[in-house]
Amino acid sequence: MSEVGRERPPRLGVNIDHVATLRNARGGEHPDPLRAARIAEEAGADGITAHLREDRRHIRDADIARLVRESLLALNLEMAASEEMCRIALAHRPHAVCLVPERRQELTTEGGLDAVGGAERLAPVIGALSAAGIRVSLFVDPEPAQVAMAARLKAFAVELHTGRYCDAEGAERARALERLRESAGEARRQGLECHAGHGLGFETVGPVAAIPEIVELNIGHFLVGEAVFLGLGEAIRRMRQRIAEGCALKARQTRQ
Repeated sequence: MSEVGRERPPRLGVNIDHVATLRNARGGEHPDPLRAARIAEEAGADGITAHLREDRRHIRDADIARLVRESLLALNLEMAASEEMCRIALAHRPHAVCLVPERRQELTTEGGLDAVGGAERLAPVIGALSAAGIRVSLFVDPEPAQVAMAARLKAFAVELHTGRYCDAEGAERARALERLRESAGEARRQGLECHAGHGLGFETVGPVAAIPEIVELNIGHFLVGEAVFLGLGEAIRRMRQRIAEGCALKARQTRQ
């Protein structure tokens, strides 16, 4: 069904939502999310992620149209599994769609999609998008049951929510990392491509990047925040370096 392991560091998808957040705070057209996509490409990103929310708080419909039409990087469109969003995705045909939970009052996506409880609602959306040639992933908590349901729903991939891992410390972080490893292993057994993201930064990305089943990382808020101090291109280059270092360390430990 898909690539389930890797021989190179995971792909890096750069989420440009908060470039649009800055633009919308003042109005007008600056800073431009498409310009951010082009800088990401020059810095070595493998793709662009953008979340089109129901309330259009950052990325707008016109941004999606321009990113599909003018960006050279593949677009991963994050969206709710609603009729409106499905129509938009089918109209624009992004490379991939990641289905996420959405509540208007949340500041950011706070947890994974309940694929087990929402299977009946998700199935027709996944079917329609997949039939149009769009790769569908489900953003889920690192729980093997959610991963297994994604496979039964014929998703192309799962994206594991890394927020709890990033927020934890000490022994709790180690346990959260082990849950990510277990769920990534389940994705491989189920024939799903495995991605990960949410809250990852320079200090937390290495151990996640080292999980061999994870072939894509999607990172946004941290990179846009670091761009204030480093510039977006340099922040992306440093993130790619941290990803490569995490994979290299794991490889050395495996050989010992």
